[in-house]
Amino acid sequence: MESYPKGKIKVLLLENIHRDAFELFQNDGFDVVLEKDALEEDELIKRIGEVHVLGIRSKTNVTAKALTHTRRLLTIGCFCIGTNQVDLEAAEGRAIPVFNAPYSNTRSVAELVIAEIIMLARKATDQSRDVHLGKWNKIAKGCFEVRGKTLGIVGYGHIGSQVSVLAESMGMKVLFYDVIAKLPLGNASYVASYSELLKNSDFVTFHVPETQETQDMFTKEHLSIVKDGVYLLNLSRGKVVNIEALAEGIKSGKIAGAGIDVFPEEPKSNDDPFKSPLQGLPNIILTPHVGGSTEEAQKNIGTEVAQKLLKFINNGSTTFAVNFPNIELGNLKAGHHRILNIHKNQPGFLRDINQIISDMGGNILTQNLSTSANIGYLSMEIDKNLGDELKNKIKAHPHSIRTRILY
Repeated sequence: MESYPKGKIKVLLLENIHRDAFELFQNDGFDVVLEKDALEEDELIKRIGEVHVLGIRSKTNVTAKALTHTRRLLTIGCFCIGTNQVDLEAAEGRAIPVFNAPYSNTRSVAELVIAEIIMLARKATDQSRDVHLGKWNKIAKGCFEVRGKTLGIVGYGHIGSQVSVLAESMGMKVLFYDVIAKLPLGNASYVASYSELLKNSDFVTFHVPETQETQDMFTKEHLSIVKDGVYLLNLSRGKVVNIEALAEGIKSGKIAGAGIDVFPEEPKSNDDPFKSPLQGLPNIILTPHVGGSTEEAQKNIGTEVAQKLLKFINNGSTTFAVNFPNIELGNLKAGHHRILNIHKNQPGFLRDINQIISDMGGNILTQNLSTSANIGYLSMEIDKNLGDELKNKIKAHPHSIRTRILY
């Protein structure tokens, strides 16, 4: 049990995170609040100082500026795949591990990609709209089966590889490009360059994180590389595909259709308006960032991230933290104290701590240390008679950033 009373640990969950996450915290005795909207930076700054655990999705940006106002924040949970909405380096420097859910919505996104590939190939959304308007335009021209067509996947991670398996099961040929070497699934084929993938694909789908390298991966320059009549899908990050270039490709006929779920600028809430150059163009499926928005995915994400946060708070484990040295810790044995310390990664720190314990006549039962370039994370189980006195001496070390004690 955490020496600090659980009932005083404040958990703030934003952006309508699944209720299962709320209940996991509540059932464990924490003071938890669940809100439906994202917070702008100014509002986050006002509230973050009193929070011990912060849960967000993709719309709340936890900036370095906001993090300077933290006084009690122990950890951040991103209830989604991406973590680019958090300044990870600033969080690390303030001894705040960040956790996410890299697997839980994989299937939901992959299924929507496949559905959109078929709908675009058949111009189904345009035809549906026409019938709703009373127009009967039964044609086969420009409508195709996807069997035998080539799907190019940019980014062969958790989602890209799942899309690969589903596409191949429908008879599509699959090519993929990734900057990291990946094992192909099924009969998928790796291509050596992004340009080669664009040249040889009938459909192109992006499944990459948001980085400087992936921003504007598809621009006007690429319109001269892709096949005539290619279909483009982006259900990854909003800045990966240049929207103006895509609109130009659709208007010229170079691109036959597109499925876009993410945008460079997105509304903060469902009450805000949305505008895009793609609105009103033919054979484009526009969805409001719902690739992972299924009941199953949100439930799984809520459970996965909440359990990681609870494990860190309750026993100190940082396994799967994206910005922090990873240590897996078991349950604390009765009669022991666990000291958890984050410190600057400087030579001699562990020697100094062990000397302090030796001078106190203490006994180290277990000791784990893991480091990154900037920080070290130290876990020690000690005799309970050392407890708070040792904690205070470790806190006083000039390289120490944060120290907790678990009983």
